Amino acid sequence: MKIQFREFNPFDLWIWLEFKTIPSSMEKQYIEEVFNAWFYLGKLGAFNAENLQVQDQGIDISYMEYETGTANSVMMALMHNMTEFQYRGVWGRCWFDLGTSDLIALDILINALNQLSKEYVTINRLIIGGENENWKAEDKNQSIFIEN
Repeated sequence: MKIQFREFNPFDLWIWLEFKTIPSSMEKQYIEEVFNAWFYLGKLGAFNAENLQVQDQGIDISYMEYETGTANSVMMALMHNMTEFQYRGVWGRCWFDLGTSDLIALDILINALNQLSKEYVTINRLIIGGENENWKAEDKNQSIFIEN
């Protein structure tokens, strides 16, 4: 899977997928579940790089003392909105407002999509941000936002 970054605006972000073939309904379901799960984790503040206590601890986390005060004192890192996933031929896309979530969210999404591409649906290219010359991004219609 080739990964490309284009113009990046976390409050107005299109993510594009180019598949090897037109995805089947089952493949579309896999893709949508990954993006929905990623978004809901983001809405709950999961992608907060200021609170990575376990990661920062290192390999030995046996009997680690987790500081809930630290977790509660850092700035919230919440995603705000996404549209429904859309398809056109071998392309798929989704729009996001990443809000204040940290960029670790993109690493996690890339890791998930890379594994999904290896096992379930071949993704030739992931494009993060900018425009896609094969499918122009029109203004987002409020009716395509996912309801909370």
